[in-house]
Amino acid sequence: MALTLTEKIINAHIAEGKAVKGGDVGLKIDQTLTQDATGTMAYLQFEAMQVDRVRTERSVAYIDHNTLQSGFENADDHRYIGSVAKKHGIYFSRPGNGICHQVHLERFGKPGKTLIGSDSHTPTCGGIGMLAFGAGGLDVAVAMGGGAYHITYPEIVGIKLTGKLNDWVSAKDIILKVLQELSVKGGVGKVMEYFGEGVESLSVPERATVTNMGAELGATASIFPSDELTRQFLKAQGREQDYTALSADDGAVYDKILEIDLSELEPLAACPHSPDNIKSVSELAKHGGEVNQVCIGSCTNGSLQDLLKVAHILKGKTVHENVDLSIAPGSKQVFNMLAESGALSDLIASGARILECTCGPCIGMGQSPISGGVSLRTFNRNFLGRSGTKDAQVYLVSPETAAASAITGVFTDPRNTDITGKMPTYVMPERFLLNDNMITPPAYSGDVAEIQILRGPNIKPFPSNSPLSDKISAEIVLKVGDNITTDHIMPAGAKILPLRSNIPAISEYCFTVVDEDFPTRAKSAKAKSGSDGGIIIGGSNYGQGSSREHAALAPVFLGIKAVICKSFARIHRQNLINNGIIPLTFKDDSDYEKLSGLELGGKLTLPFVKAEVSAGEDVTVKSESGIELKLKCDFSERDRDMIIAGGLLNMFK
Repeated sequence: MALTLTEKIINAHIAEGKAVKGGDVGLKIDQTLTQDATGTMAYLQFEAMQVDRVRTERSVAYIDHNTLQSGFENADDHRYIGSVAKKHGIYFSRPGNGICHQVHLERFGKPGKTLIGSDSHTPTCGGIGMLAFGAGGLDVAVAMGGGAYHITYPEIVGIKLTGKLNDWVSAKDIILKVLQELSVKGGVGKVMEYFGEGVESLSVPERATVTNMGAELGATASIFPSDELTRQFLKAQGREQDYTALSADDGAVYDKILEIDLSELEPLAACPHSPDNIKSVSELAKHGGEVNQVCIGSCTNGSLQDLLKVAHILKGKTVHENVDLSIAPGSKQVFNMLAESGALSDLIASGARILECTCGPCIGMGQSPISGGVSLRTFNRNFLGRSGTKDAQVYLVSPETAAASAITGVFTDPRNTDITGKMPTYVMPERFLLNDNMITPPAYSGDVAEIQILRGPNIKPFPSNSPLSDKISAEIVLKVGDNITTDHIMPAGAKILPLRSNIPAISEYCFTVVDEDFPTRAKSAKAKSGSDGGIIIGGSNYGQGSSREHAALAPVFLGIKAVICKSFARIHRQNLINNGIIPLTFKDDSDYEKLSGLELGGKLTLPFVKAEVSAGEDVTVKSESGIELKLKCDFSERDRDMIIAGGLLNMFK
């Protein structure tokens, strides 16, 4: 039978379960990555498993998120992660070496291999033909310990690319077009597999831009074939031996096909406050909207190819007096090569502020816009308040659009050659600058006994949940609508991120973007006699966005027992299950109105919850006012076991 590329890789890695669409399947994981915002907790969980050495082919810990060291907390976390890495067989990418997805693509990713990372943009490595998944830290810890990573065997959407991009239209515009067609929840339960003659015109960095933002579709993963361009990229990285030619079989059948003619695309922008709120840059430019800030870089658009185009546009020009422009290269390799080529000098001369090779403003770690300001960013998310300024208007655009607009001070179509000039031809270097001096290898296994794990005072144990009770009687502590993101649940930013290894402290910020009183109300419900804690009522696509496990860990600490929604985003749903919170969905969307109409503080009872979950039956919920509903309990047997045990770690133990 003809197979898609996704099916080939999944089927070759099945450790548990069978290749049946919609069924639970456990995959052998070849590689893992973590970053420091989620890594501390993942390694605390890994330590709790009492596994001496990682059992993957390659595991890498990156420091790329919490690099702003305004106190001891971030530095202590970095020291802790470095000591765990050295002791347990993990490579350690030091601060300044670059963003995890960019560096992993450059130095570690291999076609045909599986990768999971404690960051939702891990599918970036699909640009070189890896099957890469974003996951919660606990899933990554289990994979490092040799356990399988469980997913629902996905539907596979074939995205057929034809034609070729016109000048000043970029890979960012491809994925923005896909988001326009499919929406931020259009990829849930699906893998996006790109094929067609248009693929041959896209470089590996361009492909990686597309697979990176597949996370914004809610997709399980995104992947391109591994072809001659992949081989050339790996050869230039000194890794030609890692190359394998991979593609779908002729006649492979996709569950759905979306066709995009690259030659028909134009520069696009995701408007506030969602990655699928798409308009053309030419349309925005007609209104002459003022731009206050431009940020270029991130794991989406921090490649050498991206920044050489930006340098070409800015060369000999000056950033508009009303615009603050910052540029963050995606990796030290990119930064070094910009310097050697002279392009960095052009960027500096234009008035751009050069940031270190980190996530930075993408996660609200610095560069917050002015109040009410318009910020054009080459990043992947523009959720309300994510930039650090609650009323900022953030647009997601290509590096070309960002650079052109930085010069004019207004929305500018980069096809306006009076501003951008003739588009330069990008020729991939025959050899990238190779210098892995900021990647520390682990100690040999014989030397690990003497290595001490170094913990700072901000590192607290992660919260454990208790096994599921026969029944739950809990208060409604929050009611929210559709498309609640993990930024809503557990905000990022320079103030909050340093608390990632201290769940009691970070829980004080849980849901405060939505309701400042939520932490107090949740703790009160947990403390009351006769209440098991709290229940949250939500709309569709609850938990979209970042894979941050803290969006489940903080609610566990605050006593949340269940979340009842129309639908969940994939990673967050699994994080809830992994930590013993029950994610339940309405059998009919109209039932949402029945529960969301109840008062905060009203009590809901799940009288037979343990028996119903154990049997895989619909879960009964009753309100004090007499409402009785059945909620969907569509869990795999493994998920049911986790919920009953009070989470994955309890089950693992």
